[in-house]
Amino acid sequence: MSSAGDLPEALVRRFGIAAAGLVERTAIAVVWRVELAGGGVAGLKVFHEEGLANEGPGLAWMRARDGAGVVRLLDQQGRAVLMEWQEGPSLGDLVRRGEDARAARELLSVAQRLHRGADTGAGLSLPPLDAWFGALRDVTLAAACPPEAARDMLAARDIAERLLAAPREVRGLHGDLHHDNIRDGARGWLAFDAKGVRGERAYELANAFRNPKGAGALVADPARIAALADLWSEGFGVERTRLLDWAAAKCALSICWRAKGPVGADAEFGLLARLIAARGG
Repeated sequence: MSSAGDLPEALVRRFGIAAAGLVERTAIAVVWRVELAGGGVAGLKVFHEEGLANEGPGLAWMRARDGAGVVRLLDQQGRAVLMEWQEGPSLGDLVRRGEDARAARELLSVAQRLHRGADTGAGLSLPPLDAWFGALRDVTLAAACPPEAARDMLAARDIAERLLAAPREVRGLHGDLHHDNIRDGARGWLAFDAKGVRGERAYELANAFRNPKGAGALVADPARIAALADLWSEGFGVERTRLLDWAAAKCALSICWRAKGPVGADAEFGLLARLIAARGG
């Protein structure tokens, strides 16, 4: 922790910051752990763009939840958001140190809290999940794409189309719920970095099958995929096959996003194949 001199003076005055420590720089924002002049610590996330990248709807969704299962948003000034700080560890940290089963249970518990009761996102202007899947709907395959991967990408596209044509239990979602977006703190395990989207409830756990980072071999293990599908489908009250459908569709969508054009090669081709196999298709 250093003085707050590295932060713009306007933010220091606005939020009453006494000291700040850089946590990370990402493609969309810079995150600081700050000490407040009035006492206590908080997280300060300063987005690079005025539009808050793709997290503007997520901030609105988190604000509506008022701390229920998510970190509290304390204040905001333009691109800068002051929020409750979670000291950690993250659920990703638990997995990387060998506690995957515990992390899976805790992630389920957070998801259950986020979806308990009425739809918090009702009345908010959240993007529809269908719009997110445009890249997969319009997927093109490069000549260099392996035949098996091409087959799986097209199968995932068809799965997504079927799911989106007849969604179930539509509500406001965190939209990016995974192990490294949940940390421990004074109020227990809480989610953060929401994207905010309106879509089928079962989608909420789709991205967690692909995580956390730094555990690639474990994530691609068919036994782990099956165990997560069993635990989460029962605990979250969704059909196992449909949960895996969404996981495969999200994996393929992420491949399309990374490709930014014709899909030719990707490190998650193997995971996609295992997700499709796990659902029996």
